[in-house]
Amino acid sequence: MFKDICKLLLLYLFITPATAEWNTLEYSRREHSLTKPYQASGMALPYWDFLGSTIVTSNYVRLTPDLQSKSGAIWNTHPCHTRNWDLQVQFKVHGKGKDLFGDGFVIWYVKERMQSGPVFGSKDYFNGLAIVMDTYSNHNGAHNHQHPYISAMINNGSLHYDHDRDGTHTQLAGCEAKFRNYNHDTYISIVYKDDTLIVSTDLEGKNAWKECFRVENVLLPTGYFFGASATTGDLSDNHDIVAIKMYELDLLETQKKDEDRSQIVPSAQTFDAPRTRIEDTKPAMSAVMTFLWMMFIALVLIVLVVLGIMWYQKRQENSRKRLY
Repeated sequence: MFKDICKLLLLYLFITPATAEWNTLEYSRREHSLTKPYQASGMALPYWDFLGSTIVTSNYVRLTPDLQSKSGAIWNTHPCHTRNWDLQVQFKVHGKGKDLFGDGFVIWYVKERMQSGPVFGSKDYFNGLAIVMDTYSNHNGAHNHQHPYISAMINNGSLHYDHDRDGTHTQLAGCEAKFRNYNHDTYISIVYKDDTLIVSTDLEGKNAWKECFRVENVLLPTGYFFGASATTGDLSDNHDIVAIKMYELDLLETQKKDEDRSQIVPSAQTFDAPRTRIEDTKPAMSAVMTFLWMMFIALVLIVLVVLGIMWYQKRQENSRKRLY
């Protein structure tokens, strides 16, 4: 009898961890997820469409190759009617560039899908949420952050994403995140729960999330689409999506179960929209540039003086000839 009880206890100890792990995945939404193997038949992706330069391989979906002037995107075919969700994306950004690279990619939750445009390969003046993964190292304007940089933007269709200012005049929040050219897997988690947006990363291969930023009082409607797009310009990178996993999160007790959120206008309480565009002040000339300009001016003055002396000597010589 005692042996039987021991066996049952051991069996329970072995089964419990497996059950706990399984329960963490029971809210996984297959229709919003992308996992290997990707291809069902031919180049078709279950629940996903793609456009532009996007190619599907056995190990990743490449939005852009490491070539100039490329643009690609992947879009979920099913709208998300879940109120609270966690979107986890495994990605890889890599290329030949060590000091110069770009441009970056965006993870979307928006009303409009499958529309090419100037915002990292997708539509400007969008409705919804953009998580911008900006890698353009030679960034525009004077900012107090380095690149790569992750930021969030909420748009109700009236705002323009300003590439000339890296979107800093319309972002909700952001953080520096060096996610290029890693040999190990890199991940980003986008959690939207109880009107709070939380973006975290796992870039160091530690299997642990590190919070990038958190923004409260963010309103997003249900019925929008998940997607990802990328673009390259004069600078380039490979932008690869390895996996997308979407998890439905439980409603909190404070949330109304039957509330219709499909008509909510995307907004954030801390968002000052639209912000006035402020031109960046021109940076002061560096010491090297100042020295080069002074050298150039000095050479010009020397040339002018030499020409003046030559002209004066020639004039004096002509005057002497006339006297004789």
